[in-house]
Amino acid sequence: MTTITTLGVTGMTCSNCVEHVTSELEQVDGVEKVLVTLKQDEPSEVVVTSDAPLEEPAVRAAIDEAGYAVAAIEVQVDGERAQWSEQGEAGRS
Repeated sequence: MTTITTLGVTGMTCSNCVEHVTSELEQVDGVEKVLVTLKQDEPSEVVVTSDAPLEEPAVRAAIDEAGYAVAAIEVQVDGERAQWSEQGEAGRS
């Protein structure tokens, strides 16, 4: 069962920021993939895919170690199913 953890991370502005955050998160047990979308004037979006829910303190510590702060965190258990469901509903509109 796939878990998708979406983080709002403040302070990220460039590709070096992305590399630091990605590198730290990849060291957290269970992390399979990290995708970062930089945003201006709001927290950047960091989507972490894992095989099971991640320990929130470990995720927060990884972001902190990279030099940034978590502004928001949302966890979707069985995230792939939820994404397919949302896409299917959007296609029917």
